[in-house]
Amino acid sequence: MNLHEYQGKEILNSFGVRIQRGYVAQTPDEAVAAAKKLTEETGTGWHVIKAQVHAGGRGKGGGVKLAKSLDEVKTIADQIIGMDLVTPQTSAEGKRVHQVLVAEDVYYPGDSEPEEYYMSVLLNRGTGRNMIMYSTEGGMDIETVAEETPHLIFHEEIDPATGLLPFQARKIAFNLGLSGAAFKDMTKFVAALYKAYTDSDSSLFEINPVLKTSDDKIMAVDAKVSLDDNALYRRKDYAAMRDKREENPVEVEAGEKGLNYVDLDGNVGCMVNGAGLAMATMDLIKQSGGEPANFLDVGGTADAERVEAAFQLILKDPAVKAILVNIFGGIVRCDRVAQGIIDAYKNMGTINVPIIVRLQGTNADIAKKLIDDSGLDVQSAIEFKEAADKVQVVLA
Repeated sequence: MNLHEYQGKEILNSFGVRIQRGYVAQTPDEAVAAAKKLTEETGTGWHVIKAQVHAGGRGKGGGVKLAKSLDEVKTIADQIIGMDLVTPQTSAEGKRVHQVLVAEDVYYPGDSEPEEYYMSVLLNRGTGRNMIMYSTEGGMDIETVAEETPHLIFHEEIDPATGLLPFQARKIAFNLGLSGAAFKDMTKFVAALYKAYTDSDSSLFEINPVLKTSDDKIMAVDAKVSLDDNALYRRKDYAAMRDKREENPVEVEAGEKGLNYVDLDGNVGCMVNGAGLAMATMDLIKQSGGEPANFLDVGGTADAERVEAAFQLILKDPAVKAILVNIFGGIVRCDRVAQGIIDAYKNMGTINVPIIVRLQGTNADIAKKLIDDSGLDVQSAIEFKEAADKVQVVLA
């Protein structure tokens, strides 16, 4: 589950990580009130107005701007709230901005120049260990840094038996070229950041930039946080942070109906039981000259109600030209699935796209006969190749 910047900063702050302070606002007037409160608490004269959407590169799309007066705070907030923000990480339509974060200006003058760093904590799937990835090139897309200057990206893997050790935090600060008070503050920052990552059951903490201020303080200016969905049952306070407005509405609806659904840009809808078989089915569609329009795992219970819900989700996509149902009857009997498909089809009335149904496993022969004798515009198949050929024909 992805979080907004302000929510990620709330978690960081709760673990003792210094953050760029700010308040979220839903309207321009709330933004002005937030700016006034922030000035009282921090003394900041300027304010940074940041669009709160689940996408990076907000500044490039005009979603992050500096306000040097309260009038500018209101004007900028009015411009950003309600806009469809297009960034390198959004679709061409962009994401609607519903709220902004009004943050303090932390690039104030001082004894030294501010410096920006990149830092993230995530799982290295190759080694099965948590990893801190960091770079002196903060404020830039880490993908660009990796491509153009890979030697400027450092990695520190954490042994799960010991956790982050003090020498590792010092090594990170040293590799970032820090010394004195900034060095000490960075070691504290790294330790607190890693604790925030592990104790919040997160799958990603990305801070870009981590800032060394002109008076040698280390703080998180941004925060991209992804929580592990599988741990949300024991993190009720974090689960309440979910913003469904930022998610695909069809995927949200699927989740509410207990279906595992991921929207894709294709023309063949998939309805499958089991994630592995679903992936194989998507490969099958590609080999047949089509493109999968979705990933949909109906699970082990493919009754009429569940199948009907799956059909309705798939048919919400106007790009779908055919539907391939691929069910392996292990736990569930194929004839029951076939009857569920027939009942769902009749309940929905006319379905204007071809449906190919492959049922394999327990009572597959009975299921095929049920489909063939139903009188509905549904084609049955037993083998993978047979299903692939029928998909190819209907797409021709």
